[in-house]
Amino acid sequence: MCVAYGLSEGGVTEERRPETPAEENGSAAVFVVLGKQLKLLRERAGLNQREFGSLVGYGPDLVSAVERGVRTPRPEFLQKADEILQAEGLFTAVIPQVEEAMSRARTRHPEWYRGYAALEAQAVSLHDYSTMGVLGLLQTEDYSRAVFTQRHPPLDEETIEKRVADRLSRQQIFEQWPPPEFSFVMEQAVLERPIGGPKVHKEQLRQLLRIGRLRNVQLQVMPTGRHEHPALDNSFSLLTPKGKEQVGYMESHGYPRLITSREEVRILTARYGIIRAQALNPHESLDLIDRMLEER
Repeated sequence: MCVAYGLSEGGVTEERRPETPAEENGSAAVFVVLGKQLKLLRERAGLNQREFGSLVGYGPDLVSAVERGVRTPRPEFLQKADEILQAEGLFTAVIPQVEEAMSRARTRHPEWYRGYAALEAQAVSLHDYSTMGVLGLLQTEDYSRAVFTQRHPPLDEETIEKRVADRLSRQQIFEQWPPPEFSFVMEQAVLERPIGGPKVHKEQLRQLLRIGRLRNVQLQVMPTGRHEHPALDNSFSLLTPKGKEQVGYMESHGYPRLITSREEVRILTARYGIIRAQALNPHESLDLIDRMLEER
């Protein structure tokens, strides 16, 4: 059974504004103020977002999202931030509100995507093969913004910023414990395509290196020079939600499909296994990305 969820992010269908978790329980203002306080104390400590992020275990894009109030900070983040910035309980005091927001949060994505996003948030394993661009789950803020800015027909600025914030919010899955198992295979052409320009491209390559070095992540590159290839038709994802059967997901020309048919999922799983076998292994893949970064 294949279920269509409407037009994808590139389509022209009008959508309602997705709510953030904080907006749903009326605590949005708390996180906006919290973000401003975090930025003020971080700057007083003489730390930029990258430096501070390395101390608390967040990337610079996620620190930026917290400071802008568009991402709910996790309690562990607030504990570390309080210690590092010597906030004397300023951040730990709001942990109960954070836990309340997280417990009542719904997915904040457009309706057509919410079914998959809800499954992704529960995933115990996720595997993806990408052919055209970096998977949204792996994108930096600037790369994501460049992707949405280049969409045609064009999106308005408000919609672009909503989409970017929503995409970054999905990356909380990397902070879950116990951590899900991830594997990502991307075509070499995806790494070579400088979406957003040289600066954005370099930061995206650094992001892939950071994520690819996580213990629960296997990142592989399919070399362009391979003579054989089992999946030239489309990108796809395979995920297993907790306590549920594995499902597939793909988008084609603006139309997303959630695939629940056991036979179709079996075929995608077999195809993904062949793709992984033909790709560079994870160590070779990270070495390739490292060399590409040095050349830019």
